[in-house]
Amino acid sequence: MVLHMLSNSDLIELTAFRKALHRRPEISGEEVETAAAVVSALDPLRPTEILTGLGGHGVAATFDSGQPGPTVMFRAELDALPIPEVSGAPWTSEIDGKGHLCGHDGHMTFLLGLGRILSRAPVAHGRVVLMFQPAEEDGSGARAVVADPAFATIKPDWAFAIHNEPGKAFGTVSTRAGLINCASQGLRITLSGKTAHAAEPEAGRSPARAVAEIVPAISDLGTGGALDENFRLVTVTHIRVGEPTFGISPGEAEVFATLRTTRDDAMAGLKDTACELVNSIAKVHHLEVKFEVFDEFAASINHTEAAEVAIAAMSAIGIAHNDEGLPMRASEDFGVFGWGAKAAMLCLGPGENYPALHNPDYDFPDDLIPIGVAIFERITRDLLGRV
Repeated sequence: MVLHMLSNSDLIELTAFRKALHRRPEISGEEVETAAAVVSALDPLRPTEILTGLGGHGVAATFDSGQPGPTVMFRAELDALPIPEVSGAPWTSEIDGKGHLCGHDGHMTFLLGLGRILSRAPVAHGRVVLMFQPAEEDGSGARAVVADPAFATIKPDWAFAIHNEPGKAFGTVSTRAGLINCASQGLRITLSGKTAHAAEPEAGRSPARAVAEIVPAISDLGTGGALDENFRLVTVTHIRVGEPTFGISPGEAEVFATLRTTRDDAMAGLKDTACELVNSIAKVHHLEVKFEVFDEFAASINHTEAAEVAIAAMSAIGIAHNDEGLPMRASEDFGVFGWGAKAAMLCLGPGENYPALHNPDYDFPDDLIPIGVAIFERITRDLLGRV
C-alpha cells in the first residue's frame, strides 16, 4: 500500500483538526462554526479561490492549474447529527444532544489532507474543487449547492466522495458502477377531523380508524425484496393520534412513512400511489388530509467511467476493493452531483465490528485519514497529472 504523500506532522495536525471538529458538531443548516473552521484551515494552503455560503453554509476551495482540463470535485459533508454522543473519548462532543456520529468530521479531514498535497504539488492541467457540502443528513444540501448560482463557476466534470462504512474490513473499499444508494423521502401525513368528548365520540370525526387502515395499506405498497428496478419499500416510522388523555376522542393524527426506491422516477410514482391511497381512506372517514415531504434523497448512481477511474486508482496504490454489500437501501445525497458529472461514491471500511453509523458510541477512526487522502490524491493525478 502506497501512502507516502503526508508527513507525520501532517497526520498529527489533521488528526487534531478532526478532533476539534468532533468537539463542536453542528446539525444540518446550522454549520456556521464548522464552515469557518474549514475556511481557516484552507487559507494557508493558498487555493486559487474559496467560495463560501454555497447552498447555505457550503465551502468550496478551488486549486486551478491555469491550464485547460477537466474539473474534478471531491465532496465531504459539514453536518453532524441531533444525537447525544456517549463515546467517552477525550474529544467527545461539547454540544448537548449533538454529535459527529456519521464520520463527516473524518470526511472533511480527507479533503484538507488532499488540499495540503495540492498546495505543495499542483496539478498539471484542469482544476480540483474541494467541496464541503452542508445539510447532507436531511437530503437538502447537495440540491441547494447545485442550485446556487455560484456553483456554475465550479461545475465539475468528475465528482468523487468517500463515506466510511462500518461492517466492512478496515481499509477496504466497496464500490461499483451503477446503483450505490437508494432514493428515499419522508412523507408526513396529517389527518384532520373533529374532536369530541370521549363519552360522545359520535359527535366528532376521529382519525383513529383511518390510521388503523392506512398503516398496513401503505406498508403493503413496498415490502422490500431484491434491489432491482422494481424495488419498493415503505416503512412507517411514527404514528400519533390525538393527545395522551382518556377524556377526548381525537380529531387529528399524523403518520410518518419513509419511501425507498432504486430510481428517482419510481419514487415519484410511489409517492403518488401512497397519496392516492391515503386520500381514498380519508374520504371514507370524512377527514381532511395534508401531505408534506422531508429528507428527500436522490438515488446515488455511480457512472461507469468514474467507478473505473476510482478502481484503477485504488489498484495502483494497493487499496483492497470489492463490491460487497452494494447496492444499499440507505440513502446519500451525493447522487445529486451525478446529475451533471461523472460521479462515484466509495464506501471505506473502518472494521467489521466497528460501531454503526448514527450510534451514540460511534467515533471516526483517525487511521483512515491517510487512506482516504491517498485514494483522492491518486484519482487526482490520474485525471489531472502533477507539475
